[in-house]
Amino acid sequence: MIFSKSFGYALRGILYVAMMSDGNRKIRIDEMASRLSVPRHFLGKIMNKVVKKGILNSTKGPNGGFCLNAATRDTSLLTLVELTEGLTQFDGCVLRLRKCNEDHPCPLHHQTIAYKNNLLKTFCDMNIGSLLKQDKPNFIQSIAVV
Repeated sequence: MIFSKSFGYALRGILYVAMMSDGNRKIRIDEMASRLSVPRHFLGKIMNKVVKKGILNSTKGPNGGFCLNAATRDTSLLTLVELTEGLTQFDGCVLRLRKCNEDHPCPLHHQTIAYKNNLLKTFCDMNIGSLLKQDKPNFIQSIAVV
């Protein structure tokens, strides 16, 4: 199970805004794309979804950009997965077989079900705020690695 670039870009974008904004400063998409080494237009589309979901705020214009709101830090990683790619990977077959389930398991079903359930729980329990609390030197560099 591998998450999409959309999920990774959304998470990295939100973390970048959280680290770089100081209440008054808004983070522009050009700055974010450049510092995170991601395609500007693709990141822009993803970040617009994030704003529509209410995870970040944004304003347009010469002094515009993205900033945190009251919901940002409490947003679970599962919310981001659902927004960017849907939740099918948590209940779908790892071999992408349509009829894989407990009654008709694929060859990997029983080996991967616990992994998927643990990952689902982790993504439910972990939020943006908990990622920001981690004591990690060079945090910006860690999310900018391509």
